[in-house]
Amino acid sequence: MDGHTAPGTPLETAGPAFALLLVAVAYLLLTRRARHRNPAQGQGRWRTVSFLTGVVLLAVALLPPLAPFAHDDFRGHMAQHMLIGMYAPLAFVLAAPVTLLLRTLPTARGRQLTAVLHSSPVRILTHPAVALLLSTGSLALLYFTPVYNAIMVNPAGHWLLHAHFLLSGCLFAYVIAGPDPAPSRPGVRARLVYLGAAIAAHAVIAQLMYGGFWVNIHAPIDQVQGGAEIMYFGGDIAELLLAAALVSTWRPISRPRRRGGAAVPALATGAIAEM
Repeated sequence: MDGHTAPGTPLETAGPAFALLLVAVAYLLLTRRARHRNPAQGQGRWRTVSFLTGVVLLAVALLPPLAPFAHDDFRGHMAQHMLIGMYAPLAFVLAAPVTLLLRTLPTARGRQLTAVLHSSPVRILTHPAVALLLSTGSLALLYFTPVYNAIMVNPAGHWLLHAHFLLSGCLFAYVIAGPDPAPSRPGVRARLVYLGAAIAAHAVIAQLMYGGFWVNIHAPIDQVQGGAEIMYFGGDIAELLLAAALVSTWRPISRPRRRGGAAVPALATGAIAEM
């Protein structure tokens, strides 16, 4: 890619590796504290496995051999995009990091965190439409305008793009299938509609990219088409995993039993099951 600054210094490799190691150690220390404070509740083993899987996926995306390849080849960029923006976020969200924080923070801090989760800005940010716009909608801005070419020649912009992929991916996965509490999360049917919209948008963007319609990417045609194929099939697999996570974390809840009547199961709302 023209004007691309390829990573190669030890700092550019050691920095992300050290940061990911710190994140993994911090999560393990928090799980240990949660288990110590409440041995009966603790943090499920599968949640820990899920979080560490997310760290490994980020390491694959940000370290050699994929990171240098992603700087030189658009197909590598797209594989990096899939890992950072779709697969790693799903693993992180299924680890229920907010629940872990609530179990380990002092009571006062936990109440402050709960108040933040119930605040109006967070309710707006965690609306599925907003999450869909930030995660999937931003792809059209990135690949069909000069934004992508401008970012890829600026190392700081490139890292900001990684951060955007990760945060917006975590937000969408959290809204759709996260086991963490979400006061404004809609019912299962509404979430399936938004997930279907994301699948359709990904498919349309990938097909337009493959056909060269309105795409604005300074890369050889074979790389752009290869990247479009990775986006099309990789995105489908990630979204199917997200749908499976939604189904696996949803359980129908029973309405309160009326006097003299039987309980009626509620099918439209979902209760989040502990993993």
